[in-house]
Amino acid sequence: MTRHLARGLLVLTALSVSGCAAFSPDGGMSAVSDLTSQTINKDVAFVRTAEGASAVDTRVRQLLSRTLSADAAVQIALLNNKGLQAAYNELALAETDLVEQSLPPNPVFAISRISGNGASEIERQVVGDILALATLPLRSDIARDRFRGAQLRAALATLRLAADVRRAYVRTVAGNEMVVLLTDAKATAESTAQLAVKLGETGSLNKLDQAREQVFYAETTADLATARQSATSDRERLARLMGLWDDGLDFRLPDRLPPLPRRPQALPSIEADAVAHRIDLQIARLELAALAKALNLTEATRFVTLLDLAGISRRTQDPEGPPFRERGFDVQFQIPIFDGGEVRVRQAAETYNLAFNRLTERAVNVRSKARDAYRAYRSTYDIAGHYQREIIPLRKIITEEMQLRFSSMQVDIFALLTEARQRLASLRGAIDARQRFFLAQADLQTAVNGGGSPAAGSDNPTTVAAAAPADGGGH
Repeated sequence: MTRHLARGLLVLTALSVSGCAAFSPDGGMSAVSDLTSQTINKDVAFVRTAEGASAVDTRVRQLLSRTLSADAAVQIALLNNKGLQAAYNELALAETDLVEQSLPPNPVFAISRISGNGASEIERQVVGDILALATLPLRSDIARDRFRGAQLRAALATLRLAADVRRAYVRTVAGNEMVVLLTDAKATAESTAQLAVKLGETGSLNKLDQAREQVFYAETTADLATARQSATSDRERLARLMGLWDDGLDFRLPDRLPPLPRRPQALPSIEADAVAHRIDLQIARLELAALAKALNLTEATRFVTLLDLAGISRRTQDPEGPPFRERGFDVQFQIPIFDGGEVRVRQAAETYNLAFNRLTERAVNVRSKARDAYRAYRSTYDIAGHYQREIIPLRKIITEEMQLRFSSMQVDIFALLTEARQRLASLRGAIDARQRFFLAQADLQTAVNGGGSPAAGSDNPTTVAAAAPADGGGH
């Protein structure tokens, strides 16, 4: 009897093993790579060998050898950021959970020997968890859904890093452009302040006008110092996101932001696109599906949570007679007298309802944020275009006309300087408007695909939670 039970357990185990998940050669990265390529057209790499690290280092050095564009900065970060590599490590750990959940419980073999007064007894048992074997297919299915969710979370971390790098790049280049503008303005203001002092000494300029020139120089100096500090901090943040240090810190950036696109994107179905493509919504849908399966599993096993079957073989040696052998089996299960599983079922049902409501809320919020992101994108495009087409050309005409009048002595030097201050304010406004547009452009992509930063001030918001083990059953 014991032999037959053992064979039966081995057959059940073998059948269960035939449907088990196995470790993938890339740690589940193929899905992440496909999503990233389709969404932002960039390569990702999970570095786990010395050869892989060498290939990544070579690629990064090639990208750093020339002036960085926003796309190049994003590509460097996706290859070189160690926080993102840690997120991929968590994906690999999630795969171990998948494999573990798809394995049947190991049978337990026990042997005992008791002797005394010349008699001895040897007992052997093979114990198998029948309930775990019966629920293995459903638990494996739940584990696969959760591993798919882990892959999506890794892809979301990738998109989040790409969006953060793009924003940091825009702020850094705009900051450098502002520093150059204010440096020139400071030099002009310093010359004007020195001229005002000399004119004041000759009595040609009163104290009020002298003070105005001095305070403009002082304010421009303070603005320049602030701009330099901000540009330095933005560059350091960009370097951190790209994972650069030592020799990599001397990367080159362009002098100014790129020009505006000729026309803005037309996205008439942006809400539908966001609902269809947002990775965080895909994760929430998978989690809801896994919870639904977990609820079904909990309902199916609400009354029986323990079912062990043991085959027993016992051999007894008695000095007063011949040895004899006994065979049998042992079944253990819980009797649902006090706990009929109602608590577990209620917990599973409420967890499912909570996830359903969270998914619905998130879908509503995603639609709203997509609409708002597109409105911000269009308005910042119109404002930056207004500076580019109207304000800056008009300021140029005014400056040229004022210089002509100054040359013909129709206006004095201070009228010309007053116009220079107003032109400086317009140029600063134009830089700020272009920066806002490119930031809004990055936010628009985030609103459609996902990847928004979960917390402000985080340099590496790329943590991926490992897939949780399935509810119900166990081994």
